[in-house]
Amino acid sequence: MLFVVVVSMVFGCKKKPALQTITVNQFETFVNATGYVTDAEKFGWSIVQKDVYSYDGYVKGANWRIPDGIHPVVSPDLPVTQVSYNDAMAYCDWAHTTLPTYDQYWELIRADHRFVVTGNAAEIKAVSTTNVLGNVWDITLIEKEDQVRLAGGSLFCSPTTCNGTSRAKRLYVDKQTGNIHIGFSVIVYE
Repeated sequence: MLFVVVVSMVFGCKKKPALQTITVNQFETFVNATGYVTDAEKFGWSIVQKDVYSYDGYVKGANWRIPDGIHPVVSPDLPVTQVSYNDAMAYCDWAHTTLPTYDQYWELIRADHRFVVTGNAAEIKAVSTTNVLGNVWDITLIEKEDQVRLAGGSLFCSPTTCNGTSRAKRLYVDKQTGNIHIGFSVIVYE
């Protein structure tokens, strides 16, 4: 009987990796605990898009608290945006977790069967109700040449814009770039 219990404990405790999109609330907890200042806050501006083709450009005051530079975030359950690779890595160091590689991202989202927000949707949706794929682009772990590859797609993407949410899409940003539709997800074990 003891053998069965021990075997069950050893083999039954294996947890599967999954992706968790970081929310405004989670990022705020990190900032409050550490005093961290994001790249957008240091610059005093960030990039704001209205859709795939329309940019407000570099908007003064745009950051994770005020993604469009005008309106504060309306829900703590929205994905944090206006964060850079540097910001995501600082969060990961604090939370003892990691960003997925580009390939890990695509493997891990296969288990997420929730609604995908794309197709020039009107607004970003709450993390708890949507698939990790879509909604906002996800920053992935740099694997070569200091290029930050974005995965997934965003609310602005459709088959005719951004190539939808295709794995073959190649979209890169630098380590300091934030945008109104770029966030990040981390690997968790469920």
